[in-house]
Amino acid sequence: MTAAVTPEALERRRDPALIRSFILAALVHLALVAIIFIGVRWQMSPPAAVEVELWDPPPPPPPAVQKVEPKPEPKIEPKPEPKPEPPKVEKPDIVEKAPPPKPKPEPKVEKKEVEKKIEKPAPPKPKADDFKKRLQEQLALEQKAIDAQRKDREAKEALARQQAAARQSALAQYIGQIQRKVKSNWILPQDLQGNPEAVFSVVQLPTGEILSVKLVKSSGIAAYDTAVERAILKSSPLPLPASRDDFSRELKLTFRPRD
Repeated sequence: MTAAVTPEALERRRDPALIRSFILAALVHLALVAIIFIGVRWQMSPPAAVEVELWDPPPPPPPAVQKVEPKPEPKIEPKPEPKPEPPKVEKPDIVEKAPPPKPKPEPKVEKKEVEKKIEKPAPPKPKADDFKKRLQEQLALEQKAIDAQRKDREAKEALARQQAAARQSALAQYIGQIQRKVKSNWILPQDLQGNPEAVFSVVQLPTGEILSVKLVKSSGIAAYDTAVERAILKSSPLPLPASRDDFSRELKLTFRPRD
């Protein structure tokens, strides 16, 4: 039979375990506190200053200058001139040794002659053909301008002549209308002979009303001159021209009975 375990026995068994756990916990806490203290002191300690002196390295020594001695120029020896071959001499019956001919000395060419031979080429002169061509082109342009001016002047003169001829024709038609009206109103003398001419100056208004009539050239027949003057006054107002530009305040009218 097992003995009964009482609560008091259990309490006695637990006491040694509790004491050991308390001791271990205290040691662990002490170790942690020591580690924290040492770490804080290590961080708070100032770092040790290190002094370093820097020195420039000494300059390198200058390179040694080597003296280059000039090489002696090679001497150009003149080439020996080829000796002329001695002419072949037919051997006579009696063979005799002929002395070799002496080579002829070459003529010396002076420096002045060489300089004369080597002359600089003269600069090229402007070609005469180019100058003539430019001159002909300039003359052609001037001639064209002169021809254009002449044609313009001739055209203006021709136009002026045409305008004058047209005005003259219109004026002749205008005066012809007046002469026909005057002739329709005159009464000539019955004994009139020949084809006498009388010229009158007539001053009129723009409406054709006659202001005055004056005999400029008499026909020599007073009755004819008077008959023409009466007919002019009777023809007032005179016919007007087709264009107002052809109107003239003063007209010279010539009358012949046979025209």
